[in-house]
Amino acid sequence: MNKITVKAFKVIGISVRTTNENGQASKDIGELWSKFMTEGILDKIPNKIDNAVYSIYTEYESDHTKPYTTILGCKVENTDNIPDGMIAKTFEGGEYTKYIAKGDLMKGVVYEEWTKIWNEDLDRTYTADFEVYGEKAQNPSDAEVDILIAIKK
Repeated sequence: MNKITVKAFKVIGISVRTTNENGQASKDIGELWSKFMTEGILDKIPNKIDNAVYSIYTEYESDHTKPYTTILGCKVENTDNIPDGMIAKTFEGGEYTKYIAKGDLMKGVVYEEWTKIWNEDLDRTYTADFEVYGEKAQNPSDAEVDILIAIKK
């Protein structure tokens, strides 16, 4: 884990409002990923900067134990053209702590890393936390996913 500064960025994608209570997020986010893959959302996002997929956790009601919004999408150059059924959001950026989940995506390696994060004593802002599924995540059985947690300066 190391500290980095993230610049402001824009995203277009699909979203769901969920909560970690009673395993609801696992179900909702799983369904969101399924929709993202089966409906070819990646190919429908206009003005993409690259093909890295961002799973963003934002609009927290308070902390990770209360409702929040998850967005699956890509960084875009602008949000001038938002396809039907998608949303656009601009994130301010800021100070982040970076974690890397390594291993088999199908065996819950990302969730295991989140479990560690939830148990750490981080001074979180709960503005926008995100996972980045870039080139190193192309092989799901041996993937690397960056997880960035917004922290106070």
